[in-house]
Amino acid sequence: MASVEMIEEEAAAGRVKEVYYRIKESLGIDFVPNMYKTMARNPSYLEASWNKVSAIMGQEHQLDDLTKAIIALTVSTMNGCGYCIEVYTSAVAKYGLDDDGRTEVAAVIDLFNGLNKFNTGLGVEMDEKPWYGCGGSG
Repeated sequence: MASVEMIEEEAAAGRVKEVYYRIKESLGIDFVPNMYKTMARNPSYLEASWNKVSAIMGQEHQLDDLTKAIIALTVSTMNGCGYCIEVYTSAVAKYGLDDDGRTEVAAVIDLFNGLNKFNTGLGVEMDEKPWYGCGGSG
């Protein structure tokens, strides 16, 4: 349960109502997600947040939608945000990542969480020569 009252669609007016419309239109859904209804307590924050989300997640640049959703799921998992984990678990499935793929994402998160803690905890210094990740095919 949110610790502040959300601004429901029926109560939205002015800028909030306009941003709600843009959110639904852009996402192709018939409701405003709770995250945005909570942000609407501060209309400037809602608008700035939606503008940032749509500029990064809503447009094709070098990363496709699946890659962006995997990154969002990874960060959400690392931060322990249940709301975002649920949203982006659904998103990666929508973009074609099956259970095996999601398990692979979780395994990579686990691997690098451990490697990061190992290297940080022991103060491992950077190598003099560059190298390109932990194996793989390239």
